[in-house]
Amino acid sequence: MVDLKGQYQKIKERIDTSVLEVIESSAFVNGPEVHAFQKELEGYLDVNHVIPCANGTDALQIAMMGLGLQPGDEVITADFTFAATVEVIALLHLTPVLVDVDPVNFNIDIEAIKKAITPKTKAIVPVHLFGMAANMDAIMDLAKEHDLYVIEDNAQGIGATYTGRDGKKVKTGGIGHVGTTSFFPSKNLGCYGDGGAIFTNDDELAHTIRGIVNHGMYKRYHHDVVGVNSRLDSIQATVLRAKLPHLDTYNSARRDAARKYTEAFMNQEKIITPVICDSCDCHVFHQYTLRLKDTDRDALVAHLQKKQIPCGVYYPIPLHKQKAYQDDRYNEADFPVTNQLVQDVISLPMHTELDDEQIAFITSTIIDFVNK
Repeated sequence: MVDLKGQYQKIKERIDTSVLEVIESSAFVNGPEVHAFQKELEGYLDVNHVIPCANGTDALQIAMMGLGLQPGDEVITADFTFAATVEVIALLHLTPVLVDVDPVNFNIDIEAIKKAITPKTKAIVPVHLFGMAANMDAIMDLAKEHDLYVIEDNAQGIGATYTGRDGKKVKTGGIGHVGTTSFFPSKNLGCYGDGGAIFTNDDELAHTIRGIVNHGMYKRYHHDVVGVNSRLDSIQATVLRAKLPHLDTYNSARRDAARKYTEAFMNQEKIITPVICDSCDCHVFHQYTLRLKDTDRDALVAHLQKKQIPCGVYYPIPLHKQKAYQDDRYNEADFPVTNQLVQDVISLPMHTELDDEQIAFITSTIIDFVNK
């Protein structure tokens, strides 16, 4: 699904040299490389504050802690996404409110958010799923109208550009009150272990979060807030520093591969391809995800595996049906899109090293199967 080795070979000299420099310096945690990466990412995203942390799940949890959300507060998020988004809500004893998604772009459905807002609602967590920017204008309008926080889950969307209704272009993650991301190796900007970050333009919130990530300390052994231990290590930071200047190129390569996939699947009635915006950079294709019609998706998965073609099903079970998050509040009639997507979707290999021969082999294999 991801060719990390091929990507590494192109930046091998920079990676090897910088990792050895970190080892020789022995500044393994919160060293100069972490602070340098923080500044460089702030510049790339055009945000006032980037606070690195240990992983993307921690980033979401710490963002919610920083906002001061309290047990019982309701947090609205999408039913069709990875469990980390709802996991941290539950861990903090907040009340997750799962809603359906849009059938075209798979992102949180705006009308579903409107219906889910109650006097207990305190935040919305839009996920820029598969690298496609959510409808942030509409979400920010709802947040302003109901005095809610917006926490962007940008784990799959780093580098995507959202064009607002006013024509202003903003990187995803920097639109809401706070944004989060993951640097898991398979992400568009991935390190060689675990890593994450929180973004905000709010000076006071940034100060609070900087304490939370470091045991609640602003001064050594003085614990001013309840915190956690969640710090980005210097080796991961130096890998990310090496990759960040290439991120736009990486995302461009992903978009090119997506266009080639889509062209190959043109006029295939049983294959619905993802949205591609030619006029903007709102999709960075963390995943290239098809919807299948009148086709046995699981049989296709087995067929591709026999052909040694990687594929993934993201996601096979809705969050509201997961044992950990089942709740009598949920009505199946409220999740028609998600319940259908989990039966229809399949994600194809998507990375910076895909070539035309690979794409042709993958697409022809799928076309032959769905038309047999």
